[in-house]
Amino acid sequence: MAKAIFTTKIIPAYKDRPEERYHFPRTYLNQVRSSVGDHIIYYEPRRSSAELSSRGGRQAYFATARVDSVTEDTETPDHFYALISTSTYLDFDRPVPFANGGEYFESALRKSDGSTNRGAFGRAVRTIPDVEFDLILKAGFAQELADIGRAEDYIVSAGLAEPAQEELVRPLIEMTVLKPFRERAFMRAVRNAYDNRCAMSGIRLINGGGRPEVQAAHIKPVAKNGPDSIRNGLALSGTLHWLFDRGLISVADNHEILVSKQQVPDQVVRLLNVDRKLIVPSDRSLQPDPFYLKFHRECVFKA
Repeated sequence: MAKAIFTTKIIPAYKDRPEERYHFPRTYLNQVRSSVGDHIIYYEPRRSSAELSSRGGRQAYFATARVDSVTEDTETPDHFYALISTSTYLDFDRPVPFANGGEYFESALRKSDGSTNRGAFGRAVRTIPDVEFDLILKAGFAQELADIGRAEDYIVSAGLAEPAQEELVRPLIEMTVLKPFRERAFMRAVRNAYDNRCAMSGIRLINGGGRPEVQAAHIKPVAKNGPDSIRNGLALSGTLHWLFDRGLISVADNHEILVSKQQVPDQVVRLLNVDRKLIVPSDRSLQPDPFYLKFHRECVFKA
């Protein structure tokens, strides 16, 4: 097994849905097969689509997941799918630029003269040493790890417990599959994407402790194999989150807010944005995926 970097665009040239599958040509079959059973990190390049002139990509690492298996694409000759374990997909707190102060996270991307190795960079799938993989993870979850450290310091300083050494030495990649870590990281990533503002009401409240009141809602529920992906998330106030989870409100592909014909109090409807449209991130890669919105309308919404 080997860890790897998978490159995917905002508008993929292939049939990618990073939370569930990665589509690739035979060129990368050996590298992808070597990653089966191991974890990968997704990278978004500068080009936002297959058009050579396209721009707008973040040039950053943005999520991690585990590869379950590889299967052949029966519709496109010499193409395959890496099937992703949906329950392991997790967006970073914030995207991580491929280079920081002239230092590259992937040493193979840097020539001896300090310039970028464009040949290596041009490969959509790249294996990566464990040490470099861990450095990207630490940068991607820096905010979450900082909070864990502060909580640990507080518990020990208050005399409530001894330092949890087994947690401190636990490999970070193992932490990313634990429910408490995933819930906090998903909440933080969604809040960051929506600037701590409710997508349906526009309300942005920060409590006295400096923490935002807005919650992170899954569009496709985790119980239905919905991933912890920003594209499967909405920042919602508590009341609207409750209504959304129970199918009393939903969202159309054009981001129009839909209200069930069942009993939804008028005072709640008045909370919604005047134009009845979601407030979504300007970055297209962070906006709700129509695939998950459709699932909510068809399987959760009580129209």
